[in-house]
Amino acid sequence: MKHEDWMRLALVQAERAYELDEVPIGAVLIYNGQILAAGHNKKEQTQDPTAHAEIMVIREAAEKLGHWRLTDTTLYVTLEPCPMCAGAIVQARIKNLVFGASDAKSGAVESVTKILKPNLWNHTVNVTAGILEQECSDILKKYFRLKR
Repeated sequence: MKHEDWMRLALVQAERAYELDEVPIGAVLIYNGQILAAGHNKKEQTQDPTAHAEIMVIREAAEKLGHWRLTDTTLYVTLEPCPMCAGAIVQARIKNLVFGASDAKSGAVESVTKILKPNLWNHTVNVTAGILEQECSDILKKYFRLKR
């Protein structure tokens, strides 16, 4: 499958979050061409400030694999990760990050700060940005339009 195909699956997760009145961000973690974990934001549902889509899939994947090192995986997420999630991506040793929309307010990959900058940490993450950017941005705009 192509980046766009995997990102569409992350968008399905974002739609699920939207239906639950969560900020609509979705993620899927791919390992050996298969979905290892899929999830979405659950902050409101769990009242847990760390329940971001990325954290949810990282936790699920580590549990399934029985270890925290998620090497040779690719994380697809509809919005540029925040500082917490970017740090978790490094800590989990995720090989590739692919995201849709940039986040001008709290993006920690290319927008506000660059936590995943090559050679900054002991693990480098390959980053691809802007996959299905418009679709990923549109669902967020739709959600926040209804909130305001």
